Amino acid sequence: QMQDYIVDELFQLVGEHFPVDLNRVGISGHSMGGHGAITLAFTYPQRFKSLSAFAPICAPTQCPWGIKALLGYLGDNPEEWAKHDAHLLIEKTSCRLPLLIDQGSADNFLKPQLKPALLVEAGSKVDYPITFRLQSGYDHSYYFIASFIEDHINHHVKQLLA
Repeated sequence: QMQDYIVDELFQLVGEHFPVDLNRVGISGHSMGGHGAITLAFTYPQRFKSLSAFAPICAPTQCPWGIKALLGYLGDNPEEWAKHDAHLLIEKTSCRLPLLIDQGSADNFLKPQLKPALLVEAGSKVDYPITFRLQSGYDHSYYFIASFIEDHINHHVKQLLA
């Protein structure tokens, strides 16, 4: 599974080949990668010390693309799907990493697929520290990421050095 690669194999490989502190690791991603970053941090809170995402898919059990992917990868068992849905995991995780999310207001995936409001709402119910920023006029492109990456790097630095 991809999650085993990220949280086990990749950690081991990086630790063997680079002079890093594996006790201070951040995770971030864009779109489906943002979804993966959030769900991995929620599922493996001991592995990560900082967390952010750009335009993440926040509730795959509630959107057409997510349902198609979950069916394809996990079959038709909604209990398995819930293990990979950030807006459901947030209510159960022991993770309390401050989460920075940037989302473009002109992103054509925002309403039908990404559904960040569901994650923000679920997070508010459990007092999860989320900073959600809707960036006016930005779409789902790498220009959007490039425009705000410095803020995300600073967010991670602050958490990793705390």
